[in-house]
This record gives sequence, C-alpha cells and structure tokens, in this order.
Amino acid sequence: MRKYTNNSPEAGARLVALALMADGAIDRSEILLLERQNVMARLGLDNEQFDAIYYEYCTDMLASAQRHASGRLELDKLAIKALLDEISDPVLQKKILRILLDIVHADHRLTAGEASLIALALERWDMNLCGMTDSSVPRHCLSSDTPIRHGSTVSSTGASHHVATG
Repeated sequence: MRKYTNNSPEAGARLVALALMADGAIDRSEILLLERQNVMARLGLDNEQFDAIYYEYCTDMLASAQRHASGRLELDKLAIKALLDEISDPVLQKKILRILLDIVHADHRLTAGEASLIALALERWDMNLCGMTDSSVPRHCLSSDTPIRHGSTVSSTGASHHVATG
C-alpha cells in the first residue's frame, strides 16, 4: 500500500474506501450517505480527488492483498493497522470514525468485515463507541461491564475476521 501524509485528506479518504469495501461491495445506501452527508467535502476533497484515491486503493489492493480461492481480496490486520496509523490526530480520528460508523450502518447490516474494521479502529485509536454520540449509531451505551472498546475482538466462531475488499 502506498503511504499518504499523516492526517491528510487522502489518508482519511482511503479509510472511507476501506469501509465502503469492508463487506465486499459498495451498497447504494453507502453512496447516498456519502452524498447526503457531504463526506468528501468534510474530508477536504472533491469527488474527482476521492475517485482517484479510491482507484489507487483498488490498485494497491490488487498488488498487496491476500487473494482467496473465491477471488475475494482481503487485507490482514497489520495492513489495516498501518492505514489507521496514518490518522494520529484525535479530533480527526473521531471525525473519521463517525464517518466509518455511518458507512457500515448505512445498509442496516453489520458484516464481520465491517465489525472487524470498526473494532480495529477503536482499538488502534483507543476510543469506544459510547463517545460517538454524533453518529447514526444508536445512542445507548452498553453497561459498564460489557463495553466495546480498546482490546475488544470480534468473532463469530472463535476465528478472527479481516476486512474483505471485494
């Protein structure tokens, strides 16, 4: 994967691209959300710039992701952490996490890949969902003995999940 300048609009946009593809495909509801919430402008980009970053992301995926027998491409946890590490500013992390949460919530389904991405972002950025009150995520918090926060893992069968990318 290519490197972008830390905390740059390009680094943030690549995380948006990752979230869009976390379940293997871009859903129409996700595209509508990007438009309705003016996500590209909030990141400091126009649509053409985002399209170029998305294209670069797809090119990088073809070159560096694991390819499964099904043809699906997948980034491993270390690669995803490296992408998340390009956002180090806490205010920008919160802004991007809100966008990621809205994207994965757009189709009202949470896949293992989407959950894994959110869990890694929460862990890497040392955040928790209860602090995300401006997001489309339901505004209730889990009880204090069962929070989703730093160190949490996502598992359905005891195996770890990675973000699928198509």
